[in-house]
Amino acid sequence: MQLLYFLEGARTSFGDAFFSLITHLGEETLFMALALVFFWCVDKYRGYYLLVVGFCGTVFNQLLKMIFRIPRPWIIDPDFTIVESARAEATGYSFPSGHTQSSVGLYGGIAHTSKRRAVQIGGVVLCALIALSRMYLGVHTPKDVLVSIIIGTALVFAFFPIIEKGRKDPKVMYILIVFNIVITVANLLFVELYPFPADVDPVNLASAVDNAYKMLGAVLGVCLLYPVENRWIRFETKAVWWAQILKFAGGIGLVVAAKALLKSPLNALFGASLGNCIRYLIMVLLAGLLWPLTFNFFAKLGKHAQSENSD
Repeated sequence: MQLLYFLEGARTSFGDAFFSLITHLGEETLFMALALVFFWCVDKYRGYYLLVVGFCGTVFNQLLKMIFRIPRPWIIDPDFTIVESARAEATGYSFPSGHTQSSVGLYGGIAHTSKRRAVQIGGVVLCALIALSRMYLGVHTPKDVLVSIIIGTALVFAFFPIIEKGRKDPKVMYILIVFNIVITVANLLFVELYPFPADVDPVNLASAVDNAYKMLGAVLGVCLLYPVENRWIRFETKAVWWAQILKFAGGIGLVVAAKALLKSPLNALFGASLGNCIRYLIMVLLAGLLWPLTFNFFAKLGKHAQSENSD
């Protein structure tokens, strides 16, 4: 807590605003958007890589949260104060830091797969700033952040050579997908069946169960997506830059709309847990199977425009 008290004493209005902005770069929505940029517009295997690192990291993160059940810093020490604007997003147990781990998986993964020095340096700087923001805002301890950095970095380096082999050998991808299903189901069974002590925070437990079903839906989506796409769709990511922008805008709009609009009807039909599982499954299939069916159209847009200009 000594470092957190030091950062608490160093807070300023500018620092509060700056780190509140920086910390948003580690949230789920931005992870989803950037991973889909790579999946749709750059290199679908780099997209698979970012998605698998992110999904697997989230499962490990949620599992560790419920195994150790460490409260947030201001609960451990009631005299410690946080930046109030960060409280709403600081849900669940403290250890390890989900924002930090997500940022290392995303920006660290982008940096690791890039040959550009500026991208590599930028990725590392972003990871460091997001990790620092979690401590500056007072929502995580150094231990929370450090363990998340270690886990995220390990996944970034471990999964990259596997995905690269998977480009040529689909069996490798299937093994990786099965691994993700196993750990996701194990996490779900743990939060549903483990006899937690009576003093477990019911809100945090409910959040863990909710997240476990969401991750099950997302991972099952990838399980269905990969064999269908690899065998029958085999989409290409190439298109002119303005067609790529249209492609991304349309696709992310579709996924975000599905996330928002399907929540109430699916939860009403199946209950919150199963409804969220089905919703995330549908989101992944929309992003990976339905929307890529339009990619030939976006590729032809650029070629058609170039032919008209040459005429």
